[in-house]
Amino acid sequence: MTPFAITGIQMHVGALQSNVDAMLHRIDIMMARFPWTQMALFSELAPHGPLDRFAQPFPNDDLSRFQDAARRYGIWLIPGSMFEKREDGRIYNTSVVINPDGEIVSKYSKMFPFKPYEQNIASGTEFCIFDVPEVGRFGLSICYDIWFPETTRHLTSQGVEVLLHPVLTGTTDREAELSIAKATAAQFQCYVFDVNGLAAGGVGRSLVVDPSATVLHQSAGQEDIFPIEIDLDQVRRQREVGLKGLGQVLKSFRDREADFPVYDRTSGADAYLHTLGPLRIPQKGDVAGVAASDPRTALGYKEDAATKPDNLYLYKGRSGTD
Repeated sequence: MTPFAITGIQMHVGALQSNVDAMLHRIDIMMARFPWTQMALFSELAPHGPLDRFAQPFPNDDLSRFQDAARRYGIWLIPGSMFEKREDGRIYNTSVVINPDGEIVSKYSKMFPFKPYEQNIASGTEFCIFDVPEVGRFGLSICYDIWFPETTRHLTSQGVEVLLHPVLTGTTDREAELSIAKATAAQFQCYVFDVNGLAAGGVGRSLVVDPSATVLHQSAGQEDIFPIEIDLDQVRRQREVGLKGLGQVLKSFRDREADFPVYDRTSGADAYLHTLGPLRIPQKGDVAGVAASDPRTALGYKEDAATKPDNLYLYKGRSGTD
């Protein structure tokens, strides 16, 4: 058995003030209650909330405070993410990995900002993979990234056994996201730690799933500090003999006969995607994606004074309103 204790922290996140003091306080509480914690994970944008006007350069004083906390308690720490403002003026949604010596050993910028709603946020292009000595390999993705299985495919193909996934989901698609987290654990035979915030930080319902897609913990809608001891030997065993002795999906992908032209941008295999409209926020009364399926539109029908509802069937070649 290769045990490792990870604690998720689901907490209230304010939008208009720093949450750093509150985060550090919860680390103190966590270590007092669960001193066997070896890694702590907060939700996306927990330190300063969801407004990019609070973006700041990296490194910064708040990161230094998190480094001090990690060093003081001898834990790995992922303090959610922050909006990072770079020298060229672009803003990224960036997370860091801090080791028990208080060193930032890895940094990750979200690859898939939640566009069109996060139009001002630039996309990262580098993956985050790091090793915990004598334990295993970990990977980091942020919120919307998990909707694109290619991100987890790359991480697990590099040997990642635990996917750390801070999120900020305060919308009605949280249920879909939970389903995706469970499916990701099964598809890639890895642990998934999906930590959401509260208030301006989300609707909670944080989730921990093991590589057989079994839910180890599901938070509700209140603050929650949840330590989970994982066993990375379970990952290694299942990747060899299959999920519950069944599907060996990573091996099947490795041994595939098929290549996927859609990943070659010059192949034309994604031609349909280019028929879709622009990536934009829907407007009141928006009929995007609807008009094309309306048979009246398909037949060139245009409503005018002579074709009001009383004569609606004329476009079908009928002469009455039977």
